[in-house]
Amino acid sequence: MNASDLTLTKKTHSCVRLERDGRSLVIDPGVFAEDDAALGADAILVTHEHPDHFDEARLRAALESNPAAELWTLRSVAERMSAAFPGRVHTVGHGDTFTAAGLDVQVHGELHAVIHPDIPRITNIGFLLDGAVFHPGDALTVPDHPVDTLMLPVMAPWSKISEVIDYVREVKPRRAIDIHDALLTDLARPIYDSQIGSLGGADHGRLTPGDATRL
Repeated sequence: MNASDLTLTKKTHSCVRLERDGRSLVIDPGVFAEDDAALGADAILVTHEHPDHFDEARLRAALESNPAAELWTLRSVAERMSAAFPGRVHTVGHGDTFTAAGLDVQVHGELHAVIHPDIPRITNIGFLLDGAVFHPGDALTVPDHPVDTLMLPVMAPWSKISEVIDYVREVKPRRAIDIHDALLTDLARPIYDSQIGSLGGADHGRLTPGDATRL
């Protein structure tokens, strides 16, 4: 694994931007993300159809702003985007591999986490980038591959902190960086930081939207 030449910029909620050698890839520019979160990106990946991960207006703006940009996602999202951008929208699922913005991508996972038994589960995929950085979307998917940096869904209607801690323990990344955190208040953050940091077994941190770090 070698992600040392990647720069990761945290956007709001589950959206992140990764850059290398002047090329950029954005994951999950949903309605909580900044309006320009995906603008100028060479590649966009979307994990599932929920609006906090998939916002059609943001995707259309990004694909229109860069005629060479392409989108990789699951069928439910691709069906809503492919007609407007023929040849630029790719449907992928668990086990698929592809290259986007110069990064090798593996697809892991099939279903969204259970929100409530009465709510039907939708599909959800996670993306492992360059065999090092994993974004699971809305699921606690454990890739069958070592992970250096885990993008950690830290707070959601479908999870509790014990599950988040056990997820870090199971994946065993070198470090975990919070995503899916737009609903986490500032009062709660120190609790999550302390418990995940002390019990997860990995270097745990979070970035303020707009902050960047080298991977």
